[in-house]
Amino acid sequence: MHIQVMKSKLHKVAVTEANLQYVGSITIDEDLMDAVNIIENEKVQVVNVNNGERLETYVIKGERASGVIALNGPAARKVAIGDIVIIISYATMDFEEAKKFKPWVVFPDVETNTVV
Repeated sequence: MHIQVMKSKLHKVAVTEANLQYVGSITIDEDLMDAVNIIENEKVQVVNVNNGERLETYVIKGERASGVIALNGPAARKVAIGDIVIIISYATMDFEEAKKFKPWVVFPDVETNTVV
């Protein structure tokens, strides 16, 4: 049996941009991506702490050390600049493997969106 488990989580980062006229996705500072082992084009769930919205999209690599968290395309309607979001990715794995798996979880500085 295989199950889905949380692989990576950026717990509480601030939205810096909302670009409605973009193809789609979420842009994340590459330093934050590295910290939680998320790669470009990986599917993520975005949970908005301010309004309860949840959405799924894919990741675009943002400039290192920029602190960028940008919701693009239709997802931009689900956030406001300054909203606090949680970004989660999942992995499918064998049930026994999942019992031992330790996800990457980072609590960035929400004022700067940097790893502390």
